[in-house]
Amino acid sequence: MLDDVDRKLLDLLSANARISLKELAAEAGLSSPSTADRLRKLDERGVITGYTVDVNPSTLGYTLQAVVRVRPMPGMLHIVEKLIIDTPEFIECDKITGDDCFVAKLLVRDMEQLDTILDRIAEKAQTNTSIVKSSPVKRRLPPLTGG
Repeated sequence: MLDDVDRKLLDLLSANARISLKELAAEAGLSSPSTADRLRKLDERGVITGYTVDVNPSTLGYTLQAVVRVRPMPGMLHIVEKLIIDTPEFIECDKITGDDCFVAKLLVRDMEQLDTILDRIAEKAQTNTSIVKSSPVKRRLPPLTGG
């Protein structure tokens, strides 16, 4: 279970994973050693699984984001999964229930690159692609209240 201090630490880290331990401790009203101990315990419990950097893809030339639903042809599930894993432009993928087996997010520089990637998959699966216009809700933590 998370207490109020743990929730505060997670909120602060989700807003800025680069915050210094000293700043984090001050914001949470703790000493630096107490804060470090709490972070270690959150790591050990698997609550915190890593620290990351958020990069703006467009600054790297990735102008299009697509959401691709993928339905492998019979006997192709593992081959398609490996193809998705081995294609670095797929930045996220979930194996799901329902008619499709995967929902994946893809970053590409242009439509030509999108077509090239989807053509490789189309040999082994049906795809349904939507271009992302905007992201009104960025990845965020779920509510940390309650137990």
